[in-house]
Amino acid sequence: MYDTCTAVKNSTDIKKISTEIRRHIIHMAHKSKSPHVGSSMSCADILAVLYFDVLRLEPWETRDIFILSKGHAAMALYSTLAVRGIVDKNLLDGYCLNNGTLPAHLDRFSIRGVEVSAGSLGHGFNIGLGMAYGFKKKGNGRKVYALIGDGESQEGSIWEGALFASKLGLDNFTAVMDYNNLQGYGRPKELCYFEPLRSKWEAFGWHVVGVNGHDPEAIRNAFETDSYGNPKIIIASTTKGKGVSFMEDQLKWHYFIVTDERKERALKELV
Repeated sequence: MYDTCTAVKNSTDIKKISTEIRRHIIHMAHKSKSPHVGSSMSCADILAVLYFDVLRLEPWETRDIFILSKGHAAMALYSTLAVRGIVDKNLLDGYCLNNGTLPAHLDRFSIRGVEVSAGSLGHGFNIGLGMAYGFKKKGNGRKVYALIGDGESQEGSIWEGALFASKLGLDNFTAVMDYNNLQGYGRPKELCYFEPLRSKWEAFGWHVVGVNGHDPEAIRNAFETDSYGNPKIIIASTTKGKGVSFMEDQLKWHYFIVTDERKERALKELV
């Protein structure tokens, strides 16, 4: 566990942190017998870079804001907050259990570090834009980051927010798309195709950066890239279920349960 003042720059250390986050996800999913494992695993590297290298967290009262708009991947955020030392790691044991400690979808009144209640896709992104607008009007220098899913970008509210952000020049807002190319019922192109993503976001007035979403140094560089006065979106190419071979790029791991046997197999790979 790391205290809230700790920052990690070394990519090797970030990889170790990502692995620790993923191990907690497996433990949580196993104990709760709950789904959304693959969705949580795909964004672990992004969250590790954000919380250990990018976000300004001290003083807490004027911290940068991170919003997990794809709120069904709550296990990823809970695990990251615990590894970062923002919440007690013991809280993870009560995830998605009757009379437990942590809900399956994010509730901002549950624990420290959950900024927005999320789960209904497209909502957290726009709440974050409102926060960024408020911070910009006040001139206080706080930044807002939001992680959205690729399937989530099929929501009309995402594109309404995209227009709003560029019109107001919200250069204090960065979105990251967890582009794992799988959503609840298949590949995005099979359901509601949204390509070409880059040119669409650019047409909406955003600065767009493409990146390998499992490469800590590349992710860090993407966050540091100048947005030239525009809101920024990082399109992070990821793999659903990343880190566990039998989960990777498998649609079923949007829903499958981590049994005793699967838990042991997964943890053997996450070292």
